[in-house]
Amino acid sequence: MNKQSKRFTEAKSLVDSTKAYSAKEAIELAKKTANVKFDAGIEVHVRLGIDPKKADHVVRGSITLPHGTGKTKRVAVFAEGADQEKAKKAGAEIVGGEELVKEIKTKGKCGFDIALATPAMMKQLGQIAKILGPKGLMPNPRNETVTADIEKAITALMGGKVTFRNDDSSNVHQLIGKASFEQEQLEENYEIFLDAVRRAKPQGFKGSYIKNVSISSSMGPGIKVAI
Repeated sequence: MNKQSKRFTEAKSLVDSTKAYSAKEAIELAKKTANVKFDAGIEVHVRLGIDPKKADHVVRGSITLPHGTGKTKRVAVFAEGADQEKAKKAGAEIVGGEELVKEIKTKGKCGFDIALATPAMMKQLGQIAKILGPKGLMPNPRNETVTADIEKAITALMGGKVTFRNDDSSNVHQLIGKASFEQEQLEENYEIFLDAVRRAKPQGFKGSYIKNVSISSSMGPGIKVAI
């Protein structure tokens, strides 16, 4: 059994594990428990009642957090021709077409946080769907990562747009800012994100959708939030 660090123990002592806090209280605590040597991220973790093995239970969406996340995203764009130049000018770090697909297929890995693609590239992306999919990086029209307007999509991402998707454990995780953010900024980002998760509820789903919600700082203890 791993021994908890003194830093983590001190942070954990501030949290009552039997209590469900209001969002405001939980965010205040998350900021207090961010006792690392860097500007810790503030993350939201939502446990869903879906069955991740069912295709019609997938929960995904995209939103623009008004105050951003405080993190610079590494954007990859799959495009050909003039769209490649547009992507580079808009700020994409990785841009390519067929050659980029082949590179990822050969290496079996990718070094970016989010991927965009033009509609024409989607057929080729089928070759690396098993690599991108499990990482939540496969472009999809539903979260607006497949688009003919690459410049607009990149600008939106740089301006605080985020995409989310449930993982194999029925959880959705999202960074909503940094510990250095103002309390009100984190609260607003939290409310907008949670509302988006509610609206992403699969049609026809029956039962308890949102099981529980918790907030934590990077490497900090989880703080239960009253739903």
